[in-house]
Amino acid sequence: MIDNTESEDIKWMREAINEARKAEAIQEVPIGAVIVRNGEIIGRGHNLRETTCNPTSHAEMEAITEASKQLNAWRLLDCTLYVTLEPCPMCAGAIVQSRIDRVVYGTPDPKAGCAGTLMNLLREPRFNHEAEVVEGVLQEECASLLTQFFRRLRQKKQPSPSPD
Repeated sequence: MIDNTESEDIKWMREAINEARKAEAIQEVPIGAVIVRNGEIIGRGHNLRETTCNPTSHAEMEAITEASKQLNAWRLLDCTLYVTLEPCPMCAGAIVQSRIDRVVYGTPDPKAGCAGTLMNLLREPRFNHEAEVVEGVLQEECASLLTQFFRRLRQKKQPSPSPD
């Protein structure tokens, strides 16, 4: 049985997936994020690294920036970040710095995941803030977005067969 928290997590992860689809529509890696406070989205973001030529334009960073502007504060207290892919070291650092209380992610990142896969910067007791981490919400859907995107990218790069 799905409890209310799980149901809310699914609802907001679907919003993060919608953000990921926006990234995909502009040929960005399909990663999306939303920040929720008191049952309302206060920040949205999707990957914009290629578009902006900025390595810090990750979905989480975009959502954190928007939420901070919305609240007119750098401390994002009582907020939950929903993101389709496990945060990288940079994003995990920004989550700690912005004091986000809870992070819910869709699929793990075996190459850069810092919310439990390679390390867990969000639960590091030596920092001055720790965030609760929930993993695997709509994991198959989140993983599929990435798998399909990279599959299409590889197919585009393959030379077409020459006629004999």
